[in-house]
Amino acid sequence: MKKTFLALLLAVPVALSAQYKSKVWCPDNGDGTFTNPVINADYSDPDVCVGASGEDFYLTASSFNCIPGLPILHSKDLVNWEIVGHAIKKLLPEDRYAVAQHGNGVWAPSIRYNEYNSTYYIYWGDPDLGVFVVTAKDPAGEWTEPKCVIPGKGMIDTTPLWDEDGRCYLVNGWANSRCQFNSVLTVREMSADGMKAIGDPVIVFDGNGTNDRTAEGPKFYKRDGWYWIMCPAGGVPVGHELAMRSKSPFGPYESKTVLARGTTDVNGPHQGGWIHLKSGEDWFLHFQDKEAYGRVVWLEPVTWKDNWPVMGEKQGVKAYGKTEKYSGQPVLTYKKPNVGKTYPINNPVEDDEFNTPVLGKQWQWHANYDQTFGMPTSFGCFRVFCHRQSEGFKNLWEAGNLLLQKTPADNFTATTKLTVTAKDEQQYGGLIVMGMDYSSIVLRRVGDKFELQQITCKQADKGKAEEIKVLATLSPTSVDKVDYQPSIHCQLYMRLKVEYIGGKTKGGENKHEARVTFAYSKDGKKFTPCGEPFTMRQGKWIGAKIGICAAEPAGKKVRGWVDVDWFHIDK
Repeated sequence: MKKTFLALLLAVPVALSAQYKSKVWCPDNGDGTFTNPVINADYSDPDVCVGASGEDFYLTASSFNCIPGLPILHSKDLVNWEIVGHAIKKLLPEDRYAVAQHGNGVWAPSIRYNEYNSTYYIYWGDPDLGVFVVTAKDPAGEWTEPKCVIPGKGMIDTTPLWDEDGRCYLVNGWANSRCQFNSVLTVREMSADGMKAIGDPVIVFDGNGTNDRTAEGPKFYKRDGWYWIMCPAGGVPVGHELAMRSKSPFGPYESKTVLARGTTDVNGPHQGGWIHLKSGEDWFLHFQDKEAYGRVVWLEPVTWKDNWPVMGEKQGVKAYGKTEKYSGQPVLTYKKPNVGKTYPINNPVEDDEFNTPVLGKQWQWHANYDQTFGMPTSFGCFRVFCHRQSEGFKNLWEAGNLLLQKTPADNFTATTKLTVTAKDEQQYGGLIVMGMDYSSIVLRRVGDKFELQQITCKQADKGKAEEIKVLATLSPTSVDKVDYQPSIHCQLYMRLKVEYIGGKTKGGENKHEARVTFAYSKDGKKFTPCGEPFTMRQGKWIGAKIGICAAEPAGKKVRGWVDVDWFHIDK
């Protein structure tokens, strides 16, 4: 793994342009068809736009408090996606997001290309602070710093629409938790550049007291003289997708259910982005809430009947016991979109050799990045420094320095080779699956040895304490010979295995539960199972995530760290 720094720099362009095929989930069947989900990872509240060329597609998704935020994914065919960047390096105000703010931050963004000024825009609502926007000329490049264009509480799920006359309108939903009302959508006029509101909000839809309750996540479009709002309703777990149309951006709108579960097991198929191709085809990307796994991305064909979009297949499916004339249901396998040619298989990257001086795009922190969280190195590993626990420490819900990525499939194995360096007592690091419940296996310094421990916490979000179980005692693999801040080091291979176990709720709904088991190895060949099985649980508005943890007690000790040599995903 060790390379010279010059070699690392030369390797960067190659690493960024390489195609990647996942060993655990690839939606492209290689025969002109695809199998849903097209992204089997937690890209919650996805939105998508057609790029300036008309041949590129860009997707973004909610990132809440995770940084870098607003992931940017690129595709040529809506099936094969790669992570090409992030639109946010830090959330504002910086002091608020310097610590973990679970569930806050970026809610349900929209991405749009404004042909009038050749600029890409992403809008989102921070439910506590207001409506924010970033812009870029190249979605895979640098984006501007977040700008608050409408301050205030409760505004979420914002989408702009630039009309043919250059005027700009913004639709949004409302968060009951912040403003004590919801299920309504509002439209207001913005300045032509989209940078400030020049009109007051107008309620254009009200789902209160109906099956269209919790109407939110609206997306704004115009087609053949009609203004369209596409939005989910009925709630995240079991809801449906609505299409609304009007001859005015301010309504009144008539609405129809255009996507529902039907006879499938795909719960709550809704909230996403509509795409029109050069070939004339229409498609819709949306999410399915898979609880511990997060909200994964599905792709549906769109046909038209009586100037209403029918999403998915089997037009006229039932929702809430009633046949909906214009509603389809999700497809499992279907022919790929007609984009004029066939493109190579490419999936969001999961593995990391840590051989470049930049952090891989699959990784995120739980707060605005601080240099003391960790750094790339010039010697073929990534260093994660120990989180210095607060005086009243309960659990790692407080930690911003967790280096995590999304779960990539229902069933998979994650293996890492790492070295824990401890300069003082109780410093530790290891492999974690993180959510509102979490579990990890870590190496913790105790005296002149290391204890292999399983640390588990149930209801971490409620401030519950950790449970620690000692699994083995290991001798250091090396010890510093100097007498200045000497360290002891332990190299180990760690592994976690995620297995889908399913289940049903009391109401008969599918439960997307998963069992996690751990193992370790001294040589990377023979793995010893260890610890107790753990039931994976989602985080706050996000799926569970996997990666590296490192922490130490409060105080003024010289900080310990973990050097991560590589991280691999396999079956």
